Amino acid sequence: MADSRQVVDALVRARRSGIAASAALGGLALIGGLAYRALRGAAPPEKGGPDFSKVDEDEARLMLRAMVAATIADGMVDTAERKRLDAAVAGAGLDSDGRAWLERELESPAEIDEIAERVNDPDAAARIYTAARLAIDPDTLQERQFLKMLAEALDVPGEATARIERDIPA
Repeated sequence: MADSRQVVDALVRARRSGIAASAALGGLALIGGLAYRALRGAAPPEKGGPDFSKVDEDEARLMLRAMVAATIADGMVDTAERKRLDAAVAGAGLDSDGRAWLERELESPAEIDEIAERVNDPDAAARIYTAARLAIDPDTLQERQFLKMLAEALDVPGEATARIERDIPA
């Protein structure tokens, strides 16, 4: 399978609205910057700050699993979500094994607790939540409930989720 970081990056870039569409630094950097700002209430320093594009494969895989789970939270993948997934698959150069993995995840997405139990760091928790939020336009009750439950399971503070919501245009 292609590097999970590439798939996460491509999924974020496939989003055609506002801040995500203009992610010149890449999807991972966008996720990291939004999560940093959400937790700290301020943008990261321009010089000497963290390099948000450097995410290890395990965290990227968790982000991807959270993004897929968010996408299927309402029990279906709508047309816009499917287009984003297809664009990300093409953009990441996903091989047949990767495509099969993604289809299996769509058929049987990770449970919230399964994702949360692997996260021990508040920054990683905020990044994973941000990735899940960027994966969808939470236009159903089930999607909004999924995000709320994910934030709670990851222990992402309410103020941070509100900042993420504010920074990600509909």
